[in-house]
Amino acid sequence: MRASFHFSLLRYVYDPLTQEFVNIGVVLYSPEINYLKASFTTRYGRVSRMFGRIDGAAFRATVNYIDRKVSEAGEQLAGGLLFRNPSESLESILGTVVPPDDTAVRFVFGGAGITENPSKTLESLFERYVIRYENPLETSHRDESDVWRVFQEPLRAKRVYSHLVQKTISATNYEYKFERSWKNGVWHLFEPVSFDLVDERSILEKASRWVGRSVSLSDSSEPFKLFLLLGEPTDRRLFDAFHRAKNLLAKMPGQKEIIREQEAEGFAEEIEQEFETHLLNAEE
Repeated sequence: MRASFHFSLLRYVYDPLTQEFVNIGVVLYSPEINYLKASFTTRYGRVSRMFGRIDGAAFRATVNYIDRKVSEAGEQLAGGLLFRNPSESLESILGTVVPPDDTAVRFVFGGAGITENPSKTLESLFERYVIRYENPLETSHRDESDVWRVFQEPLRAKRVYSHLVQKTISATNYEYKFERSWKNGVWHLFEPVSFDLVDERSILEKASRWVGRSVSLSDSSEPFKLFLLLGEPTDRRLFDAFHRAKNLLAKMPGQKEIIREQEAEGFAEEIEQEFETHLLNAEE
């Protein structure tokens, strides 16, 4: 029997300003056949890799609680004990489990469709939105350290590398630590970003996170210029997504430059010239 369904995603949202998040579960609801079931993960490795250390025990307890509550609601629905109103929305149902506020764990609307096998559809959605991103080896061919090595060597050859230092930029509601920077009137921040990922969605989401991060840092009292050092996809089929990602990055506020890895040598020469000029001015 074909039936319509709606689904929601359970997300761990690290920062409400930048909207950086990790999907940790899927709930599927079909009122036509009284079906409400969910799949969640209590694995928090990806959350930790992206946002730093978290309280793993508290994370698991929260997800297990939500899982239990959704399962109870699904059992009551299947038994005809819940939701007398057939137009009850999935959003309102889940609002009784996790109130729609600014907490770190929250439900968001995922989409809708038609299914002949809701259990298989739920499994497919869980694989698509959660599982495929859990293993970092499956989400990228090269990470930021790989991209940085492309830029590091010419900077080292120009004797600029040893002068780079860590710098934390603090804004009203957000701060971010840049591992490589130097000051020439304003802070010059060098940040490698790998877009050598496995699919279009990952590329565009990563670019969007950087746009959000730059917006959150834009009211910093300390002036800075951000240099994003981009690693391209090795899969040429993803070049269109990479081009769109660069268009997104161009919308970042403030001073910025976007440098592709083919430009690493020229970039190092420019930085060397700026650095030598800076040293001469400092001696005068």
